[in-house]
Amino acid sequence: MGKNPVRMKAVVYALSPFQQKVMSGLWKDIPGKIHQKVSENWISATLLLGPLVGTYTYVQNYLEKEKLEHRY
Repeated sequence: MGKNPVRMKAVVYALSPFQQKVMSGLWKDIPGKIHQKVSENWISATLLLGPLVGTYTYVQNYLEKEKLEHRY
């Protein structure tokens, strides 16, 4: 018993170059999306950025005091 080859049709999907709107969904309702992200994550952002900003300002203040201390 021999095997008969079966012909299969290849299916090719393509977008028309005139109808490609891949990125349009990203720009839809940007202010609403930003507001939602900020309102959901403001506690986490505060807990992350608070210590970072505090450490940065402390270091800058310390360096400035050290510079003034070594002045003539």
